[in-house]
Amino acid sequence: MSLQDRKWEIERFFQERTEVLAAWPSGRGVDLEEALAYHRGLPKEKVAYYKLLKGQAEGRIYLQPRAGVALIDEHIALLRSLEKEGEADFLPTTVDSYTRQNRYSEAARGIKESKAADRSLLNGLPAVNYGVKNCRRIIEATGVPVQVRHGTPDARLLAEITLAAGFTDFEGGGISYNIPYAKDVPLERSLLHWQYVDRLCGFYAEHGIIINREMFGPLTGTLVPPFISHVVGIIEALLAAGQGVKSIAIGYGQGGNLIQDAAALRTLARLGRSYLDRFGYSDVLLTTVFHQWMGGFPQEEPRALGVIAWGAATAALAGANKVIVKTPHEAMGVPSLEANLAGLLCTRQVLRMLAEQRVPETPELAEEESVIEREVREVFDRVLELGEGDLAVGTVRAFEAGVLDIPFAPSRAARGGIMPVRDASGAIRLLDTGNIPLSAEIKDFHRKKIEERGRQEKREPGLRMVIDDIYAISKGRLVGKPR
Repeated sequence: MSLQDRKWEIERFFQERTEVLAAWPSGRGVDLEEALAYHRGLPKEKVAYYKLLKGQAEGRIYLQPRAGVALIDEHIALLRSLEKEGEADFLPTTVDSYTRQNRYSEAARGIKESKAADRSLLNGLPAVNYGVKNCRRIIEATGVPVQVRHGTPDARLLAEITLAAGFTDFEGGGISYNIPYAKDVPLERSLLHWQYVDRLCGFYAEHGIIINREMFGPLTGTLVPPFISHVVGIIEALLAAGQGVKSIAIGYGQGGNLIQDAAALRTLARLGRSYLDRFGYSDVLLTTVFHQWMGGFPQEEPRALGVIAWGAATAALAGANKVIVKTPHEAMGVPSLEANLAGLLCTRQVLRMLAEQRVPETPELAEEESVIEREVREVFDRVLELGEGDLAVGTVRAFEAGVLDIPFAPSRAARGGIMPVRDASGAIRLLDTGNIPLSAEIKDFHRKKIEERGRQEKREPGLRMVIDDIYAISKGRLVGKPR
């Protein structure tokens, strides 16, 4: 099937669906009519769409951790503790790496070995292996919306099973869950597979069940300039809306500079709404998600909690709708329940203390917002032009040409022609803009900001400076200054 930005005909969807459900035995347990009936019986407090709608109206900032283990009873116990003791507003079901690569036989072995070892030997829950009936136990045991989090280029069967089980929130997209995660998956293929996921969510919406679709904003999590994640998130949002999705959350990963992060979150909300309205999707709910620092963490817990608190303060001052909370064990592997609770409670405390405050309106903030908005429009317009009006086709062509690019991505679909670095204040700029179609004025803005840092540090901006920035926070600073 060729890729186009058009809503799939229902006949095409159901034709492909037969193949998807046959990929693993648990697919036979998916019954759409039964799933719709189950969703209709869910209380609103368990439905992501209604909760996000209410939170946006009330100006609330929700908290959601990241968590998932191999054995379902242990996973349920973990989520219940995060809800009750950690005061989580949304709960996650993070999926294991085998499932992310559609390697269900190996995931099955991981379940068996985890049972024998009496501890999780997988880095998440193999939801496809457990099937609808077992996954529904998670929904029955918890009192708030549960989101599926993963990193899967082909999430079709995972979506079928978890949505049928009663999950009301599903993360990912054809760009954000391919380019930062996979090496050899063609972008056209992942976009097609995610059109299927979005058409499935659109089918639910046509029957009165609104599934929230969240776009993964941090991408590679390493010095990603805001405009790049914005363009990717907006493209994924428009492609999802084109398949009938009615609730969309676009994410952004913390960069570290308060002014730039605040400008990024504020412009993300405005630009996302503007583009959805422009393309005829004014009936789609749009919310924003702020991911606390996604790069390297300090190993010492008190220092790591400092990073988490700074992320919480940024989210509060900038006004995100939801925060994805990190833990003080990020530098050491899969976090414990206690570490997750520490991250949640630390974040909650900061949010409560800053509830009445917002970042001040300053010339610096206004300039940063103006620059981000210009960057997004310059790149997005070129993507649309390359596709001759077809956003899906334009996205593939844009990555091939380097018009769209993501720093430090493993995917062969990304040209890797750009090089980010921080300026003197810690804001993320582009040392090398590659083939990204930024205007001369915007390129000059980046160059001058980087040159100013070079003068302060008495060194020529280059790869050494970039490397210093990548490791800076794990060593206790935001900007990687030479010792």
